Amino acid sequence: MKIFIWVLRLVAAAIMLQTLFFKFSGAPESIYIFEQVGMEPFGRYASGVAELIASVLLLIPRTTWAGAVIGLGVISGAIMSHLTVLGIEVQGDGGTLFAIAIVVFISCAVLLFLHRADIPVIGERLSKAG
Repeated sequence: MKIFIWVLRLVAAAIMLQTLFFKFSGAPESIYIFEQVGMEPFGRYASGVAELIASVLLLIPRTTWAGAVIGLGVISGAIMSHLTVLGIEVQGDGGTLFAIAIVVFISCAVLLFLHRADIPVIGERLSKAG
């Protein structure tokens, strides 16, 4: 189980860190996406900072739950943008960005479930309920 958890952490963090690079470097694809949703450049930078924080927290075992919560928030926004404004396929990518977002969402959701007992205040009750 420990290996599985580390794989989920690494997958989610690696994907978010990779997209972070494109957001901070001003890659044309990132600029296009954030222009389409009306959040360029501040939304691009803010989501990049949130992804950086989520990635770091995911890789620290005691804060995995917090990284998963932040990751779910950021990636939920990306998924909703795909489903409403952008479409599944963006600039001929064949839906790759959307699929990657789904992978991050699932990874963070599973990590949050597995680390629910670590959540301050409510974690003990959540772990007994599930």
